[in-house]
Amino acid sequence: MAGALLGLLAVFESLARAGGDSANGNALFALLLLGLAGTLPLALLRSYPASVAVAMSAASVLSLTAFQTLTIAGLVAQLAILYWLGRHGSPLLALMLAAGFLALPLADPPPGQEMRVVTVLLASLAPAAALAGIALRARGEAREYGAARQVIAGSLVEHTARGERARIARELHDVVAHHISMVAVQAETARLTTPGMPAAGAQRLSAIGDTARAALTEMRRLLGVLREDAQDAIPGQQGADRQPQPGLKQLNELLDESRDASGSGTRLIVWGTPATYDPGVELAAYRIVQEALTNARRHAPGAAVDVELHYATNALRLRIRDNGPGPPFAGPADGNGLLGMGERAAAVGGDLRTGPAPGGGFVVEASLPGMEQ
Repeated sequence: MAGALLGLLAVFESLARAGGDSANGNALFALLLLGLAGTLPLALLRSYPASVAVAMSAASVLSLTAFQTLTIAGLVAQLAILYWLGRHGSPLLALMLAAGFLALPLADPPPGQEMRVVTVLLASLAPAAALAGIALRARGEAREYGAARQVIAGSLVEHTARGERARIARELHDVVAHHISMVAVQAETARLTTPGMPAAGAQRLSAIGDTARAALTEMRRLLGVLREDAQDAIPGQQGADRQPQPGLKQLNELLDESRDASGSGTRLIVWGTPATYDPGVELAAYRIVQEALTNARRHAPGAAVDVELHYATNALRLRIRDNGPGPPFAGPADGNGLLGMGERAAAVGGDLRTGPAPGGGFVVEASLPGMEQ
């Protein structure tokens, strides 16, 4: 529609300029053809952008150089084609065609003040139209790139959230399973050793209650962390109370709990000079020892357990061995605890090995890299 309208205006403008002048009919016919060639192809721009742009530019240049005239409709069509090329087509072609119009004022200028103004105007506006289209194109691409980056960032956040949920699942397994196993062992001990429910039996039942309450406290703390963001968004609500994550300094308390729960010997053997490591490494070490003790109570009740801790400059090595009957599980379905220990070791860049111990029993060995602090 725009091409047809500009073509019609170009015809009227050419006829108006000719007026009643008895000019050469062939020259007038040529001007009409050039006027149409510089405007009508605009209708085919989306289908043949390069061909249309070259044809219209050639018609404008020929009209100015051969006949020293150019219609206003042709000028508007030329600027429109250069802008469209820069915005949607080939920016390089748009700049090349615009550069061609820069040479027109330097060549033999057309006679007449009006045509000189038109020539200078075209030479000035043609590069501006092409550059305007290129600038808007770059802006649109930058906007699309920004949107793509936001999508990628959202995907990374989602991936991080999934990883955090996996971490919380490990926490639930390690912490809650640890306390629940203690409850089960203590209840069984109370049932077998105090059939008449004497004072010792009441003491055992009291320990069962304390352990159950500790498990509930751990669960509330973990669930509170999950709800903390939502609570912060509600005025008057406070976030969940966070407790320091356990580390190597809490191993003695962990072993004391294990002795009280199982009634068997649990030793801590330390090699090297005790040191402080990265908190993530210490937490992984604590949880690995905790899970290993839980497995020993569950699969080798009454077995003695040795927990060896080897301090080194660039690594922390763990070895937890029991003198029970051997491997604690027969299939992959029973190995969630071992899988969780392996994930914890891998999360801090370490490795874990489990299997039958030489001479009987089961052994868990972990090597956790980390510099002393």
